[in-house]
Amino acid sequence: MIINPILPGFNPDPSICRVGDDYYIATSTFEWYPGVQIHHSRDLVNWTLVRRPLERKSQLDMRGNPDSCGIWAPCLSYANGLFWLVYTDVKRLDGSFKDAPNYIVTAESVEGEWSDPVYVNSSGFDPSLFHDDDGRKWFVNMHWNHRLEAFNAVGPHPAFDGILLQEWDPIARKLTGPVRNIYPGTERGLVEGPHLFKRNGWYYLTVAEGGTGYDHAVTMARSRQIEGPYETHPDRHLMTSKDSPKAPLQKAGHGQYVETPDGQAYHTHLCGRPLAPYRRCTLGRETSLQKCVWRDDWLYLEQGGQVPAVEVAPPAPAARQDLAARREYSFDSAGLPMDFQWLRTPEPQRIFSVTARPDFLRLYGRESIGSWFEQALVARRQQHHRFRAETRIEFAPETYQQVAGLTHYYNRYKFHALAVTWHETLGRALTILSCPGDYPGGKLVFPIDAGLSLPDGAIDLALEVTDNDLHFFWRAAGDASQPWQAVGPILDAGVISDEGGRGVDASFTGAFAGLFAFDITGQGQPADFEYFVYEAR
Repeated sequence: MIINPILPGFNPDPSICRVGDDYYIATSTFEWYPGVQIHHSRDLVNWTLVRRPLERKSQLDMRGNPDSCGIWAPCLSYANGLFWLVYTDVKRLDGSFKDAPNYIVTAESVEGEWSDPVYVNSSGFDPSLFHDDDGRKWFVNMHWNHRLEAFNAVGPHPAFDGILLQEWDPIARKLTGPVRNIYPGTERGLVEGPHLFKRNGWYYLTVAEGGTGYDHAVTMARSRQIEGPYETHPDRHLMTSKDSPKAPLQKAGHGQYVETPDGQAYHTHLCGRPLAPYRRCTLGRETSLQKCVWRDDWLYLEQGGQVPAVEVAPPAPAARQDLAARREYSFDSAGLPMDFQWLRTPEPQRIFSVTARPDFLRLYGRESIGSWFEQALVARRQQHHRFRAETRIEFAPETYQQVAGLTHYYNRYKFHALAVTWHETLGRALTILSCPGDYPGGKLVFPIDAGLSLPDGAIDLALEVTDNDLHFFWRAAGDASQPWQAVGPILDAGVISDEGGRGVDASFTGAFAGLFAFDITGQGQPADFEYFVYEAR
């Protein structure tokens, strides 16, 4: 069976594309670099991360982007011998405005080199590109209204002012012709994430509604003409978990339709898996896939109703390859392991190196762990509710402004970190830095105060997350038989989530476990990491 979520951990806003027998899903990466994750499958059961195409400064520079900005809702498609990727680089989140420039890049193969971006517009986010069967191409995105008046908007949020359609000229590489507002959404409101496709002479529009939280939905509409008018699905929403709070897949919404070569229908969607008792989705928004059926030229979930299923029939029998429970990462000159990303900067040589010291990852301490510009933090997604992460660090700080270690990280206001630093009376010391939510003011707390004095040499650090609880451990390196020592109290791991702090509307990315260093003296003090282990429990 297809077991949902098919892409566990932070993988929201899935755009799916089929080319022959190959399926690709592109998901949002927000402020994490390189931009956009693309996974590949040939059976819809097993998926492999194969590319992050926005990998150089000319394509993407997110230095200064606030938390939860950056790459929103990419759209991946294939036409004319090219893959087309449409994306937004959001520059502002809070307040009345959204500065949201939209771009297009192309490539002959997903795994190959992607072009420099072509700027399209900035009228709203969540863009997509539709290739019509007459050869014309159409660009759609939501329309952002910063005013208080609601003209086209439906529902509780007038800033979401409908879905815009305009023709894209691939030769001139610009939009052309009139701009049309083709769909206002339903009373659920917050209409965004538009995708167009065509079937049996109908143009179908699927959109996301209800925001990024528990009211989320996939809404569907259709028209005989691409410019509308569009009539809404008889059930309004193709899928939603809003009225089924005990369903295992919550927040169901924002996805895209795909057909198999033999005409079977599937639809991706994002979801969340909340933990009791606070209903916090500590794995972020994940990607799932539902099998659908057509009735009277409308799409429905195969199992009936609107609530997505955990187990879904694949197009054909396929052996399921489970993810390894334990991943041991070493660092060599071949480059950073594929599972890892960093934050915002297109100049990774400034923050890390895998060649400066053979068989080690060297982080160069830059700005603080909360910086929006240049911080040395390299991490991988949390993909399990229970896991352990472990590393070995060599670090010689000379001041308390030099800090490096292991972190469970969401954003600058939501993280826990076990760190090696320096203290006036303890000398080299082990401490915990914690920022348990974006209120009040996102200030640090220090659960073990000044910390404890460390011996010379390498230090092993570990963290264990069990649902909502996090515990840190340490030991002196060099003797594997030496017991791990617990350090500090049990911390709130559930705050490392969309719902932590101010809640889901304030941030909407995902949890990572990884390595960090900062040196706010400006001297770039290095920290060397020998390995990293991620183990599902």
